[in-house]
Amino acid sequence: MTVRVIVADPLTHRCDVLAVGIFSAPGRLEGIAAKVDQALGGHLVRTLQEERFAGELGKVLVVHTHGRLPAARVAAVGLGERESFTVDRLRLAAAALARATQERRLGRLAFPPLQHKDWEPAVVAATRTEGALLGTYAFTKYKKEKGGDINVELLAANRAEAAAVEAGRRRGQVVADAVNYARDLVNEPANVMTPEALAAEARKIGRGTKIKVQVWGPQDLKKRGMEVILAVGGASAHTPRFILIDYAPARPKRTVAIAGKGVTFDTGGVDIKTAEGMQTMKGDMAGAAAVLAVMRTLPLVAPPVRVTAAIAAVENAVGSRSMRPGDIVRAVNGAMIEIANTDAEGRLVLAEAVAHLAAGSPDEIIDLATLTGAARIALGPFAAAVMGSDQPLVDRLVAAAARAGERLVAFPLFEEYRRAMRSDVADLKNSSGRYGGAQKGGAFIGEFAGSVPWAHIDIAPVSFLETEEGTSVIQPKGASGYAVRTLLEYVTART
Repeated sequence: MTVRVIVADPLTHRCDVLAVGIFSAPGRLEGIAAKVDQALGGHLVRTLQEERFAGELGKVLVVHTHGRLPAARVAAVGLGERESFTVDRLRLAAAALARATQERRLGRLAFPPLQHKDWEPAVVAATRTEGALLGTYAFTKYKKEKGGDINVELLAANRAEAAAVEAGRRRGQVVADAVNYARDLVNEPANVMTPEALAAEARKIGRGTKIKVQVWGPQDLKKRGMEVILAVGGASAHTPRFILIDYAPARPKRTVAIAGKGVTFDTGGVDIKTAEGMQTMKGDMAGAAAVLAVMRTLPLVAPPVRVTAAIAAVENAVGSRSMRPGDIVRAVNGAMIEIANTDAEGRLVLAEAVAHLAAGSPDEIIDLATLTGAARIALGPFAAAVMGSDQPLVDRLVAAAARAGERLVAFPLFEEYRRAMRSDVADLKNSSGRYGGAQKGGAFIGEFAGSVPWAHIDIAPVSFLETEEGTSVIQPKGASGYAVRTLLEYVTART
């Protein structure tokens, strides 16, 4: 799909579909919708009434113009209640229009300017571009039927406005491309997206940019004392990789470190999952995918912030070299860990990544992981959980998610959660029962951040959607690319 900016009058612009927004119970049409209805001799209003179109958010009604306008069709999209109209709703409306156009295999969808006293044209353009690209995403790499392509046109009233719209378009394109890149990585099957393949993706990020990428293999990990990652990945034919990525502008205002869980497939190990529980475990590397997507995008948005990333890429398989319950392994920071459950492997590899990043003394650490079923039970497929050692950092992440159109819900990290992860035979254990599981997993990881402000984002509830629940025109079934928008908003907005 392509998105471009055109200076044109919506009433004289030739296209397949001209978009107009309709609020719930409008009483009367206004703005471009009123002008279109007038040009159609009242046909738009009559059709809305006949079809009982009430402006419900995201609903689309396509009306043929029969030659009364250069646009062959008008697509009315519901915007919901006027009083609750937000940027998020504008994004969803754009996604609904783009998907409806794509499903009908129509070529050109035109968005007229939106007059809103609180939103600059660049904001409107970025939001519409993002919505259209996210809403038409589909993973079709392994299908003969690829689906229809569409062209989206953002109309501007004049050249001055077009410059602002183009700036917004570029921003929206960059963000949506990052999310869809993460979706692609997660949607790949585990026989393709191995630890080695994740490392290869990281190397691509460094080509032609000033981003530095290092990849450590099993021998490097052994030399550096990273026994935990080696233990988790010990039974797999696909050996572990530890990926380091560094974006360093000339005069950074601060350093943010991000860690991603990259378990490319999770059988559960000796504490094996059920067949049903393994169905979507190719997506257990969604945290790593989000981190790669963010790092890949930083040269394009150029924040004055240094961002260092660490990804622990492993496959948790079953075999003669599997770690076992009761085993004790030594982490890179010297902590001794009792393996209480081999299916609590994500926090183990993240512990190594967070400890490595903390040794570099960044200003803050954020880790990202599909960590716990407990978070999914608490939140359903509607939000991710966030917790940490530094409340201001947690609060900033929650605010960044809200601005980006995602949801983070702050969970408490009481001292009792930390105490629950103490072992009778080692410094820590990696599992401590079901209750409070999300916080216990987070507390375990937090032990490896030392004195550095740290936050943990558990994206397990929303990283991979298996049913219609939680899906929307922006969020299809399958991989979501969740938290990419949040992290990009966070590192670019707070300077």
